[in-house]
Amino acid sequence: MIEWRPLGTGARPVPSPVATPLVWAGAFGGALVLVAVLNTVVGTGHPGLALLALSLLAAVLGLCARFTAAPGTAVLCWLFLNGFAIPPAGTLTWAGPRDTTWLACLLTASLVGTSLARLAHARAAYRRLAPGRARHFGGRGGGPYAARPDGGRGDGPYGS
Repeated sequence: MIEWRPLGTGARPVPSPVATPLVWAGAFGGALVLVAVLNTVVGTGHPGLALLALSLLAAVLGLCARFTAAPGTAVLCWLFLNGFAIPPAGTLTWAGPRDTTWLACLLTASLVGTSLARLAHARAAYRRLAPGRARHFGGRGGGPYAARPDGGRGDGPYGS
C-alpha cells in the first residue's frame, strides 16, 4: 500500500522583515518621487492630498519593515511633506498642532502596515503548524486520490 506524505514536512519560517536602513532608503526615494509628482500634477497648495499619498507610502513600506523602522519612516515622509509639499517650498517650518497631527498620521500609517504584515505572517504560520488541519480537497488524510466521504475521488474534471 502506498502511504501519502506531503513533500514539505518541515515548518516554513515566517519571512524576516527588511533591514531598517533599506526601508528608510525606500521612504526617502519614494517620498521624493511622490511629492515631485504631486507638485507637478496638482501643485503645492494641497497638503491633504500629499499627506494621504505619503501615508499610503508609509503603510506600504510598513508591510515589509520592522516596528523600529516606523518612526524614521514617518519622519522622512514628514520632512518631504513639510519641506516640499506646502508653500514655501524648500523651507522647513513647525506649526505645532498641524505638524504634530501629520507626524502622528504618518507614524500610525507605518505602524498599521507593519502590524498587518505581522498579523498575516503569524496567521499563515499558525495555519501551517496547526495539527489536523484540513487538506485542500476536504479530507484529513489518505492523499489526493483517497476516497472522499461523498464517494468521489476529487481527480475528475469537476472534482467528482
